[in-house]
Amino acid sequence: MRAVDIIMNKRSGKELSREEIEFLIMGYVEGTIPDYQVSAWAMAVYFQGMTPRETAYLTEVMLKSGETIDLSGLPGPFVDKHSTGGVGDKTSLILAPLVAALGIRDPMMSGRALGHTGGTLDKLESIPGYRTDLTVAQFKEILLKDGFAMTGQTKEIVPADRLLYALRDVSGTVESIPLITASILSKKVAEGADALVLDVKFGSGAFMKDPEDGEKLARSLVDTGAAMGKKIIALLTDMNEPLGNMVGNFLEVEESLDCLEGKGPGDLMEVTLALAARMAVLGGKAKDADQGRKLCEEALAEGTPRQLFLDNVQSQGGDIGKLLELRGTCRSSFAAEIKAEKSGYISRVDAWEVGHAGVQLGVGRNRKEDAVSPTAGVQFHKKGGDAVRQGDTIMTVWGKDEAGLAAALPQLQKAVTYGDAPPPKRTLILKEIASA
Repeated sequence: MRAVDIIMNKRSGKELSREEIEFLIMGYVEGTIPDYQVSAWAMAVYFQGMTPRETAYLTEVMLKSGETIDLSGLPGPFVDKHSTGGVGDKTSLILAPLVAALGIRDPMMSGRALGHTGGTLDKLESIPGYRTDLTVAQFKEILLKDGFAMTGQTKEIVPADRLLYALRDVSGTVESIPLITASILSKKVAEGADALVLDVKFGSGAFMKDPEDGEKLARSLVDTGAAMGKKIIALLTDMNEPLGNMVGNFLEVEESLDCLEGKGPGDLMEVTLALAARMAVLGGKAKDADQGRKLCEEALAEGTPRQLFLDNVQSQGGDIGKLLELRGTCRSSFAAEIKAEKSGYISRVDAWEVGHAGVQLGVGRNRKEDAVSPTAGVQFHKKGGDAVRQGDTIMTVWGKDEAGLAAALPQLQKAVTYGDAPPPKRTLILKEIASA
């Protein structure tokens, strides 16, 4: 068997066998097949796609390329959530302690910011002392104690995904639905979750720009997960505008605390509660999403999720005192404001423009080795649908340095469009897709 033959088969649109996929992926992990051949194969997959059977084979091969986390012996149920990436999306920080308050354990393996999308690990690590490099033993201990644990992907867990993820980013194949599907599900199955709720985003700030493409990805994820014996619900959600009023690492931690205290912005709470309600259903705590949402709202009113969040901060090495002390003050000294250019209504604040401006500010990164700033970010005072007068402050902006701030400001100004009348109300949650 030769890698070049596998590449040519896929280039011709043929369905690959499990043996061919295993030969290519394991050869790449072991170093016997070079990255330029795997890059050529990934591009062939991008154009030719994969059958559901091929996608399942790829997911299973990637899953078995390294270690998995065995949660047997720990009391469940284990339900996790995954987002396909967005701007201002801090729902994981809110819903993990929220569902833990309902008796559902969330084993969460998260990623870092790359390009215009934010990363849960970077947000958590903006809390002084917070550690996301947990050993498997520490991960299981905290999961048992707090009801959720937040960790990053190690070199030993699904190494095929770590290698392929980096390769896709530099080879123009990030948007391939089969490759996204295998990447997400291999990690999520490896972390030990029994069931999964997926936030599949569409719009300018998402990898999938059109709802139709988002739905295709959601269906691929649900069907592949079902073939692997996992219960999955996917929600198709709008990412044309940033989620919430804060974009930035520590800023988003602050807004997560606001939400846990019952004073979060409406769009962020709507998406968070919708996801958490489905987690309650999959975890057997609610018969349907309406009951799940009611349980979540009651838990928030009681204050238990906020305390669980703070317990987890302490469990993972964070300093609760400094977290609360820095709240409202952890800001860069390089600051500016974006003012309304005209009177009327804000039609939209484009998530793509904000996300890429965030990279300039220091919120995100272009390369995995780039550092991010905990004190950089954007606070929105006005968003789509709000009335404004010329000169009103729309955003406050903080940059990692003077140059980053100067580079981001024109892009943030460009992100705002105006109209003479209020825009149509956005539908945040377009559709639910579940396995049969």
